Amino acid sequence: MSKKVTVNRKAHFNAAHRLHRKDWSDEKNEEVFGKCSNPHYHGHNYELIVSVTGEINPETGFVIDMKYLKELIAEEIETAFDHKNLNIEVEDFKNLNPTAENISVVIWEKLRKKLALDLDLQVTLYETPRNFVTYSG
Repeated sequence: MSKKVTVNRKAHFNAAHRLHRKDWSDEKNEEVFGKCSNPHYHGHNYELIVSVTGEINPETGFVIDMKYLKELIAEEIETAFDHKNLNIEVEDFKNLNPTAENISVVIWEKLRKKLALDLDLQVTLYETPRNFVTYSG
């Protein structure tokens, strides 16, 4: 019988954003997004948990090499997002509102491309200690 295990890696990045739709008036943006639509942006200390589920490799004892997962997250996410203005500096959000929901989907898509197809991926993104989202594809 195969054993499926989920391994988790925590990561962190700081980023600024503005919740805003270009096709809406400033009044409507403020009505829907409140202070998060501040035209001068605002920031978060994001906490990220990347969860990979799969069968334990009988040769290595790993589901995935955690060193590889650490490097993948650093390369694809932390370098791309840390200390950035998501709306302005990250191509993925040029035309996509950088809500926690959308950020988690973008992170999942970036990581999914680099993982073996037999592995399941889940991303949990904390925007604040009490507000977080989870995306599993």
